[in-house]
Amino acid sequence: MFNCFLSMKIKFIAISFLSSFLFAEEIYDPTADAMVDITAAISLAKESNKHVFVKVGGNWCGWCKLYAKFSDSDEDITLIMRQEYITVLANWSPENRNLEAMNYLGAPQRFGYPVFIILDGNGNVLHTQDTALLEEGRGYNKNHVLRFLKVWTYAAVNAKIKE
Repeated sequence: MFNCFLSMKIKFIAISFLSSFLFAEEIYDPTADAMVDITAAISLAKESNKHVFVKVGGNWCGWCKLYAKFSDSDEDITLIMRQEYITVLANWSPENRNLEAMNYLGAPQRFGYPVFIILDGNGNVLHTQDTALLEEGRGYNKNHVLRFLKVWTYAAVNAKIKE
């Protein structure tokens, strides 16, 4: 059982690492079981004191593609994502609605696509972000996106108030 879990974890890390270099465009896998990916990401987040950033969308979603281009081309956003989050792309499409994952995440599709969900290292849903609130005109507002990402990091959520 442990070897199977370790193998799954190594495979998840390798796929995440390689996909960030091989694909100029973000690709959702309609055959993927999002719950398996989320479970592996939760484990990695717990070990590394990070949070899980789940992006629900699909290859059919123009705003998903726009956000991917926007975030991948911005050094500040790329840096905070790499340093603070374990990322999961959760496909939602007619051929695979990933119902188990959507139910686990609290039916985030009600906000439209893409929708971002922040999980802690115990798998608790901390926040669901309606991305329409991060938009500006026909794109995304960098300051809004950075603020959102910064306030949901592990350190921000677990900060202690000092007297």
